[in-house]
Amino acid sequence: MHGGDEMKILIADDHELFRDGLRHVLDQFEGPPTIIEASDFPQAIAAAQAEKDIDIVLLDLTMPGMAWAEGLAKLKELLPASVPVIVLSASDDRRHVLQAVNMGAAGFIPKTSSSRVMLSALKLVLSGGVYLPPALLDQGGPGGDDGAPMAGETAIAALTPRQREVLALLGQGKSNKEIARVLELAEGTVKLHVTAILKALNVNNRTRAVVAASHLGLTAPDAAP
Repeated sequence: MHGGDEMKILIADDHELFRDGLRHVLDQFEGPPTIIEASDFPQAIAAAQAEKDIDIVLLDLTMPGMAWAEGLAKLKELLPASVPVIVLSASDDRRHVLQAVNMGAAGFIPKTSSSRVMLSALKLVLSGGVYLPPALLDQGGPGGDDGAPMAGETAIAALTPRQREVLALLGQGKSNKEIARVLELAEGTVKLHVTAILKALNVNNRTRAVVAASHLGLTAPDAAP
């Protein structure tokens, strides 16, 4: 995080009422964050260009100004790779969400979520985890139809038992720190395992590893074969 402990959050949503509500929820964070608001994609992009120290972006996909895929790609291009972009949406269209994840979104929070769920999802993402609602992961069978290359059983078989445990915990959206605690490993060791897992599954970010793990039924350590 940047100088000082104050967090800076960009809320990009075209409904003023929702932005007000979200601002109220975010004020419950420790040391209330600085909030920047945007009501369409051009404003969000301008904010990403003007503000150099944004910590997290909450982005509604259905905003005026441009197609969401184009808007998300532009934001990812402008922001440092370390800044997570979380998708907020009233619709939980699985295809759109997985497409956003493929493009590097750090998770998805349905707008129907309670403020408690929203805050814990944000804390998880800020600690390096990934948040996807359980309902989203439960839909549909083994993927591939979402335009995301899904890992097969052969890739899972190539993982060591320890890596399968790490993947299963990734599948629960846990951060490296939490995985280290559960498996009693050093955080650095967990990072090495995560890198190896992403390589084995041929995915380029943790979120896609989470989706792959869920498709393969790896959602808890004891589920690993």
